[in-house]
Amino acid sequence: MMTRSADLFEESRGRLEAIAYRLLGSAGDAEDAVQDTYLRWHAADQDLIETPEAWLTKVLTNLCLNQLASARARRETYVGQWLPEPVRAGDRMLGPADTVEQRESVSLAVLTLLERLSPNERVVYVLREAFGYPHREIAELLDLTESNCQQIYRRAKQHVAGGARTTVDATAAQRIVAEFLAAVLSGDTEPLIRLLAADAVSIADGGGRVPARKSPVVGAVAIARYLSNVFRRTPAKAALVGGEPVFYADVVNGAPAVLAVVGDRIFTVLSVVATADGIAAVHLQVNPEKLARLTRQWQATGPHRPLDLVW
Repeated sequence: MMTRSADLFEESRGRLEAIAYRLLGSAGDAEDAVQDTYLRWHAADQDLIETPEAWLTKVLTNLCLNQLASARARRETYVGQWLPEPVRAGDRMLGPADTVEQRESVSLAVLTLLERLSPNERVVYVLREAFGYPHREIAELLDLTESNCQQIYRRAKQHVAGGARTTVDATAAQRIVAEFLAAVLSGDTEPLIRLLAADAVSIADGGGRVPARKSPVVGAVAIARYLSNVFRRTPAKAALVGGEPVFYADVVNGAPAVLAVVGDRIFTVLSVVATADGIAAVHLQVNPEKLARLTRQWQATGPHRPLDLVW
């Protein structure tokens, strides 16, 4: 019985983690929520549970709703801009990626936009858009009427409208980020401006733990100047990061990215949203708490082929 119980839960773990990550924007918090779900599953009278998948999803959803309520209060005291925790391609936290909607729902751009939603809106949007749950089942999970659930979904989708729909493979990602990073490191803003959309936005998240701009940078010219300055090598910056970084192309949350690595530690993830009009958004994640999981995965894989670029 114990083995069967554990097997039933493990069959659902990947799906639960993917739901929790989309709801919370944090792989670490998602793992904690799934573990708490397991503890409740282990303590429950499972003979009375007719549909384990529905039961587990409801418990997880309630745990995430509680976390989202407290997260809103934490966001008010968060130092600087908040960005989701980046997740590399292949991580099961990303969940299903068969449709455009599923891939889009886990992009950093959309996960950031989800912060605008109420907790209920976020749950309805994620379960419907990314996992295809019928409105009837979502309504039962949240103790809503089906019509109310449909209204919440329409409202949430309107709020999230405008999230970038981009899909790149590893080869395309390497080409995009190599060209972008070369422009950044050149110190010449003109080629960088040409790569950026006129109304591009750059956001950096340091979480108050490392220096990072506390407000978004808007516009191609302003971003080009900002990034050229951020990546300009100085002795003080070299001392801050602990040495000379090596740059690698990767795919993070479905978007092309650059990983800046010193030794075996990732200290910056720079990801871009590429559109037909140029790079529409640049996300800089430098908060070490949000790079710990990524660094562990990086250390466990390899060898990695660096970009032929020098700081």
